[in-house]
Amino acid sequence: MCQPFPHPGLLDCCARCLIGAPFASLVATGLCFLGVALFCGCGHEALTGTEHLIETYFSKNYQDYEFLIDVIHDFQYAIYGVAAFFFLFGALLLAEGFYTTGAVRQIFGDYKTTICGRGLSATFVGITYVLAIIWLLVLACSAVPVYIYFSTWTTCNSIANPSKTSASIGNLCTDARMYGVLPWNASPGRVCGQSLLSICKTAEFQMTFHLFIAAFVGAAITLVALLTFIIAATYNFAVLKLMGRGTKF
Repeated sequence: MCQPFPHPGLLDCCARCLIGAPFASLVATGLCFLGVALFCGCGHEALTGTEHLIETYFSKNYQDYEFLIDVIHDFQYAIYGVAAFFFLFGALLLAEGFYTTGAVRQIFGDYKTTICGRGLSATFVGITYVLAIIWLLVLACSAVPVYIYFSTWTTCNSIANPSKTSASIGNLCTDARMYGVLPWNASPGRVCGQSLLSICKTAEFQMTFHLFIAAFVGAAITLVALLTFIIAATYNFAVLKLMGRGTKF
């Protein structure tokens, strides 16, 4: 809320409100929400598509991919928790940015801080730093299915253009077992030649591939948002510590 001034004016009030907005935190929050939405939404649907592709083309025995189905379902449940946590954490960091940005003091008058306030800001810096490291691992893991699908897509291109490869079309395969998706005793576990090309041409394969790419991009955007949060929170902490000098506690 804008505070009353000796000579109030709508334009002056709005200008002061804009000056007090923590733009870095606003940008980071927007990126965080966008990245998490992409990662969770697209990742959830991509896992569902992968489950269907495996059980339709790579194994007819449910025992072969039973463990994989359980893992996929666990990841999908974890996605719900990740989405809820990041939306809540992003909102908290945005609130912290509003209350600690140096520009806010120009609206509310003399800037006062406490040990608790500086400690809270430092805590946000530490938590966000740990989250960024963890999310870096998540980004690396989200690149794995993109690599698998890209390798399959590349193999299909070689099958569709036999003149560009010296290998026999029948020997060009995608083996789900070599990626650890299925156990080595799974049958058939792999698809070769024209059968593989027909899979790559399906809308389900194309959609799942692009969904994994979108999920990877979402994870990258979320990491950028966390790094932006770290910079903003570190700056806020520095301001709190600087402005707290000489303040009586």
